[in-house]
Amino acid sequence: QVQLVESGGGLVQAGDSLRLSCAASGRTFSFYALGWFRQAPGKEREFVGAINWRGTKTYYTDSVKGRFTISRDNAKNTVYLQMNSLQPEDSAVYYCAAGQVVRLESSTGYDVWGQGTQVTVSS
Repeated sequence: QVQLVESGGGLVQAGDSLRLSCAASGRTFSFYALGWFRQAPGKEREFVGAINWRGTKTYYTDSVKGRFTISRDNAKNTVYLQMNSLQPEDSAVYYCAAGQVVRLESSTGYDVWGQGTQVTVSS
């Protein structure tokens, strides 16, 4: 079983960058697709994007495309979410999740979740 722990959140200003990390434990980490989600207060959870288990394919929702980059280092059991040009509307709790997902565009199929890390972007 995979366990996930996010880190790297914080308070930044609009236009700044942050890199979130998602550290995984478990021998089968490298066989899971990893997704990033976010949830702002009073809003539904939003699917941000995902990366396949090889790290060769990614998917991003339109609102972050061109600003966010997902990468993974299976040797370190870690997935990253590089966020550039952050805006106040990016403020949310960010979660990583793992699952044996076939279609990266799908937000379903993730069955292991981290505890989340807060990202706050001030204007």
